[in-house]
Amino acid sequence: MNDLSSATPPAGIAERPESVWQLRWQRLRQNRAALAGALVLAILVLFVLAAPLYEWAYGLDVNDTDLLNRFRPPSARHLLGTDDAGRDVMARLMYGGRISLLVGLVGAVSAALIGTLIGLVAGYYRGRVEANLMRLTDGMISLPLLPLLIVFAAIDLQKLGFSEEFVRSPAANLYRIVLIIALVQWTTVARLVRASTLGLMRREFVLAARTQGAGALHILRVHVLPNAASPIIVALSLSVGEIILLESTLSFLGLGIQPPTASWGNMLNNAQELISRAPELAFYPGFLIFTTVIAVNFLGDGLQDAFDPRGDSAH
Repeated sequence: MNDLSSATPPAGIAERPESVWQLRWQRLRQNRAALAGALVLAILVLFVLAAPLYEWAYGLDVNDTDLLNRFRPPSARHLLGTDDAGRDVMARLMYGGRISLLVGLVGAVSAALIGTLIGLVAGYYRGRVEANLMRLTDGMISLPLLPLLIVFAAIDLQKLGFSEEFVRSPAANLYRIVLIIALVQWTTVARLVRASTLGLMRREFVLAARTQGAGALHILRVHVLPNAASPIIVALSLSVGEIILLESTLSFLGLGIQPPTASWGNMLNNAQELISRAPELAFYPGFLIFTTVIAVNFLGDGLQDAFDPRGDSAH
């Protein structure tokens, strides 16, 4: 008797993926726009990580000024020319990208952590706890985002007890922007995680765990959170581009990352007064911001399609 378990499937019938995650990866690979977005993001990451190597190869320093070499055109010494202070534009784009991408990634992860915690608690405990947390979420959503960010960014850290040395350091601006963005961007993740938790709490494996006396932390960590990972991943990927735009907006308004530390946003802000003299200084950071946000959105849309539960059930 032939072993049916080892029989190969008939020709023309694709072998089914072994798990839901393999199915999602298969669908993601079939999305050319998502793969193109991921490739562009990988190139951008390599571009910004190569900043110290570029400085070493050309004997430059990103913050060195040379007023005798302002607005120089591209050359073998300065691949994209120099800005109004004689600084190398390529080096500043590379280091500025580090800041912008770091703010986007860390801000998105921080906001996702806050939103996940609030969503899990609201979906598990229900009742008054859920009502209060969801009213807080609705209140944050109803607030005008940009004015709120401007108010938070204008707060004097010294009056909050921080030392003047820390306030004037580049790290202070970075921490401030990440914290501000995390405090206002968690609402989408919170609502998605709450909805997923409400559905999972009615599933048989969760009811069985509660019957066996499992505590809230165990149920949320072992049974709920892994099964709610899909909307968290999708929301996190889609929020990175939005956060990069928020950082760029704040820096463009002079409330974000402060010079001499470069970010794409403050480079764009500095270039607005030089449009007639050197329009390329505005084009370079603007193009990189645009490219990054488009690539992130393509990847996020691809992840959304790949993690669509209707696609899982269809297979």
